Amino acid sequence: MSILIIKNANIITLDPHNTKAKSLLVRNGIIEKIWNKTEPERTEVPDGPDIEILDLKGAALLPGFIDTHSHLLMYGQMLNYVDCRSPRNKNIGDIKGEIAARAGKAKPGAWIMGWGYDDTLLEDKRHPNRSDLDQAAPDNPVFIRHISGHFGAANSKALELAGIDESTSNPHGGYFTRDDNGRLDGVIHEIPALEFIFPVLPSPSSDEQIKNIGNAAKVYLSQGITTCTDAGVGLDRGIEELNAHIAAINSGKNPMNMRLMILHHLLREGSAFSGYTADQLDLELKRRTKNRASLDSAKLFQDGSIQGLTGALRKPYHCDESVYGELLHDQNKFAEEMLDLHKRGFRIAIHGNGDRAIGSILEAFDYVLSKSPMEDHRHRIEHVQTAGSEDLDAMQRLGVAASFFINHVYYWGDRHRRIFLGEKRAARINPLADAVDRNLLFTLHSDCPITPISPLFSIWAAVNRITLEGEVLGDDQKIDVLEALKAMTSYGAALNFEEDSAGTIEEGKRGDFVVLEADPLTCPAMELKDIPILATIISGKVVWENTEKAYIHS
Repeated sequence: MSILIIKNANIITLDPHNTKAKSLLVRNGIIEKIWNKTEPERTEVPDGPDIEILDLKGAALLPGFIDTHSHLLMYGQMLNYVDCRSPRNKNIGDIKGEIAARAGKAKPGAWIMGWGYDDTLLEDKRHPNRSDLDQAAPDNPVFIRHISGHFGAANSKALELAGIDESTSNPHGGYFTRDDNGRLDGVIHEIPALEFIFPVLPSPSSDEQIKNIGNAAKVYLSQGITTCTDAGVGLDRGIEELNAHIAAINSGKNPMNMRLMILHHLLREGSAFSGYTADQLDLELKRRTKNRASLDSAKLFQDGSIQGLTGALRKPYHCDESVYGELLHDQNKFAEEMLDLHKRGFRIAIHGNGDRAIGSILEAFDYVLSKSPMEDHRHRIEHVQTAGSEDLDAMQRLGVAASFFINHVYYWGDRHRRIFLGEKRAARINPLADAVDRNLLFTLHSDCPITPISPLFSIWAAVNRITLEGEVLGDDQKIDVLEALKAMTSYGAALNFEEDSAGTIEEGKRGDFVVLEADPLTCPAMELKDIPILATIISGKVVWENTEKAYIHS
């Protein structure tokens, strides 16, 4: 039996009545009692040697943050790659220098992997190409990935290993760019084209994957996250990625409650989970992890990235009136695959950035639900960046939930306004206030490693809508702090079908908490992202502590 008593706390329960409390008791991972007094009476506390007491000295205790869309495994891998991000790298020359330095320490023929470059932030205003990477590392295959994850650049040795040459045709939904002479320039656009190179990229060993996920989990825990959904299991390396997650959980390196979005191609006929129902796959995941991981959904994509001009829009891009982006799937085949997954019991989660892609997804959901009606399916759309009023109305009518990539407002908002979307459309990205007006179920996310993992930052972005250059983008789409907190806690639990066991601080729910130095409901809105996190607690156990901001722990 394990008992945790938390006393002298400012407990923000986020329950339906927004109740406040001051102390509580967790027994065997479940909240047993909550008091509105600084500490319980002696007679109210059980005796025993295994009682842990935390005196928070007035610090805020909230439900643990629920991250509903990020890429934990991918982030863990990228911590080992060459950092090609800006402003660290001002131009392609800087990136070449970083790659050359890594190649100088590598054996000839060893892969050099990089990530995070952003062509629109580089002084060159273009992707690094094959020639750049050949110059930086002539004796090594090189592959670096764009910050969005939807593009990459390979050098000649990497292209050769992948079997990509001048005769290679562009796949539907992706393409290889070519120079003025028609020669491949090494830049690869979108997942269908990236799939040509994924199979030859270096594959970490099982021990390396466990270590990578463990390193990433430490960062997530330091941000107060207690439940995490990996939004793309199988994206790059198929079933290996699922096995890596399971190994990391069973090793104890990842103590978070894990939910897994399984890529749809692993569920097709002839694939690893061909013929599985959702219940069968969920049961297998729980059996292999002693209930530490569960199935979230089947994951599909219907477009790419707005900053890469591959998000599918109804009206052309602001910077090029000939470009609209492209849907990744034929509408009829897309709808039929979704219907098959729906009938097998899978909750479906689909990436949709552009409004035309969002419309296509909703058209397919309408078809699926007309063929096979289901109450409370909680199918969801990921990112939902440019949803129009008619799209949100359709989501309300169909009961489709949203997970908004709110960090886009800060990281790309200025460029959405000037380059990609123009003033009017940019001001409406991530329309949270409109979602609240329609009572849609929604959450917020960072899409880490696309942007840094930080629930407090996402809350700050939703409340303030400040861009990198300090401008407000879409003042009428701001939401209040309480709503934003719920979008990272109780709404996340609801999106995960776990509203009865997580997401608020109530008796009978899991003892998952984050301890904050300040009360987010009363601190200045612009300071939300900077509130120090003191501790993260999962099922009544302290799994991360800020050693520089001590509280009494006995």
